[in-house]
Amino acid sequence: MIVELGHYALILAFVVASLQAILPMVGAQRRDRVLMALAGPAATAQFLLIAVSFGALTYAFVTSDFSLRLVVNNSHTLKPMLYKVAGVWGNHEGSLLLWVLALSFYGSTAHWFGGQLPERLKARVLAVQGAIGAAFLAFMLWTSNPFLRLASPPMNGHDMNPLLQDPGLAFHPPFLYLGYVGLSMAFAFAVAALIEGRVDAAWGRWVRPWTLAAWLFLTIGITMGSLWAYYELGWGGFWFWDPVENASFMPWLIATALLHSAIVVEKRESLKAWTMLLSILAFGFSLVGTFIVRSGVITSVHAFASDPTRGMFVLAILAVFVGGALTLFALRAGALEAKGVFAMVSRETGLVVNNLLLTVACFVVFIGTIWPLVAEILWNRALSVGAPFFNAAFMPFAIALAIVLPIGAVLPWKRADLGRAMKPFAGALALTVAAALLAYAITGGVSTLGPLGVALAVWLVAGVVVDLWQRCGRGSFGQRLGRLTRLPRADWGRAMAHAGFGVAIFGVVTLTTWAVEDIRVVKVGESFDLGPYQVQLMGLSEETGPNYTAKVADMRVTKNGAEVAMMHPAKRTYPIAGMATTEAAIRPGIFGDIYLVVGDPQDGGGYAVRSYLKPFADWLWLGGMMMALGGMLSLSDRRFRVAAGARRSTTVAVAAE
Repeated sequence: MIVELGHYALILAFVVASLQAILPMVGAQRRDRVLMALAGPAATAQFLLIAVSFGALTYAFVTSDFSLRLVVNNSHTLKPMLYKVAGVWGNHEGSLLLWVLALSFYGSTAHWFGGQLPERLKARVLAVQGAIGAAFLAFMLWTSNPFLRLASPPMNGHDMNPLLQDPGLAFHPPFLYLGYVGLSMAFAFAVAALIEGRVDAAWGRWVRPWTLAAWLFLTIGITMGSLWAYYELGWGGFWFWDPVENASFMPWLIATALLHSAIVVEKRESLKAWTMLLSILAFGFSLVGTFIVRSGVITSVHAFASDPTRGMFVLAILAVFVGGALTLFALRAGALEAKGVFAMVSRETGLVVNNLLLTVACFVVFIGTIWPLVAEILWNRALSVGAPFFNAAFMPFAIALAIVLPIGAVLPWKRADLGRAMKPFAGALALTVAAALLAYAITGGVSTLGPLGVALAVWLVAGVVVDLWQRCGRGSFGQRLGRLTRLPRADWGRAMAHAGFGVAIFGVVTLTTWAVEDIRVVKVGESFDLGPYQVQLMGLSEETGPNYTAKVADMRVTKNGAEVAMMHPAKRTYPIAGMATTEAAIRPGIFGDIYLVVGDPQDGGGYAVRSYLKPFADWLWLGGMMMALGGMLSLSDRRFRVAAGARRSTTVAVAAE
């Protein structure tokens, strides 16, 4: 009965979303306040209905209702409760339901917290959200229904992919979806503004909180996914330029550009057309990611095994919404006149350079991601684009961005003197050079890329300190320190995010440049050297988990005869799913990780053992969390709330309706 209730709620949600897409848009065009007023209640009703549907599906997984085909294919009675719940979105149909739940949540929050938005703009924004929701609900009901029953239910299920049975993967997808879907709000605001013909500083203030929230969730999701890949896949890496990894990274890059571009719209009423285009592209790349994950056209360890018909449906949604928005943009772009003018050296120019670097980097990743598909379609050739291409093509843009970011942050608006702006950076520049020389000397000059990365990290963090100190004005040290504590949370959020970028660069560079790797066959009782450590395989034992068996190694790590750690890497076998997973043993530390993996037994005796020293590995994820914390701080600033700025809504019509 509960499952049927969830199915009916999903159908009703589609009806409500369709009405939400049509009636408020008609009302806004006719200035009919009654029709426009329907948008908010419809958005709330859609969210509640989808929440009921999602709750019903969760209930089916928790109770192991094997009359549902989805539960049979993705669950088992022996699976731990956490993974029964995570199994709801660990598949195509359930994750799509989570997708539309997040979409409806964003639409409803626009109604709940957007009371000071102009009535017609709000109606159009919610109508666009309703149209997106209706499209994806139709996609779900016609091609990916999670509530399909089986005529003859089995006694038990087939279990979920063992790689997904991990706490990191239990929470990673919801954060990613909140990020992906959150960009629909920027898209909706852009389309609504283009229809209405009004884009001004107030619009920039309204769109920034939604973009910031989406960017925040994407940052958390990407960071969690990177950490999961590091410890769960057993490869010792954190990013593999996998197509699905790229699918989340591309909208993150565009959202980062959009955040900075919207500042120029808000402060100077410039870059209006460019910001509109970024708002459309950000959500467009989210839909591209949805296509990559669900179409089956690109192979990935993260992708859902889906048929091409579903991919064509997603392509149709992409073509209708993004194609329609770009067409509308082409019709209106000529009228989006920029009011603010600025000199070649100014903060506006710094933000333009920031945007160009981020967007070009995004398109480099996009080309590398889809090129194998293009080559197969056009030339029937199987190509592989891997890390060497992405590293060579992407890194120059990341380096340039790190160089210009601290300078652009302190430049005055409209016109600046570069020499004067650089004076406060003398100490930061000296510290940067010293850090590069120190890194080069300590490592014996084995790499130039490593010291360069360390220099960029120090430059970014030192630049943040200079920026904050400059914002404290003149006066004594005590007076400036007092002002520092009273800076707005948005300033602290920006500083935290920029510093987090520097810390993440430091983690990436040290992890990739100075890691120590050792692969060998080790017999029980044997020991080997790993950098300054000695590692001994003490023995192996069998363990039984709730739905797996495991062969666990006992490995003793010592340094100069003193025990450092007893570590237990394992090889798990999931008999129901018929898969094996590698469980790495990691001893984390502020200066680096000891990373051990035990493999299969070898013919001559012993076991394949991979061991690594990962210097400053945790700094990478610390940097990601710092960036996310920066987003939280900025979002908590009252100036970033949805209603902020609505009181000074001095809109200027840029095109006749």
